[in-house]
Amino acid sequence: MPQMAPISWLILFFIFSVTLMIFNILNYFCFIYSPMKISQSLDIKTSKLNWKW
Repeated sequence: MPQMAPISWLILFFIFSVTLMIFNILNYFCFIYSPMKISQSLDIKTSKLNWKW
């Protein structure tokens, strides 16, 4: 492997970089968010914690 020409390392770096960018773009744009219902957002209940030391 150390005998590889620098241009081969550069091509390898570009291939991995492009692959990583395509993977990130596909993950970012292909994720489907489920819409939140209005009734769920209004019914948020908070509970108080009773600390017993």
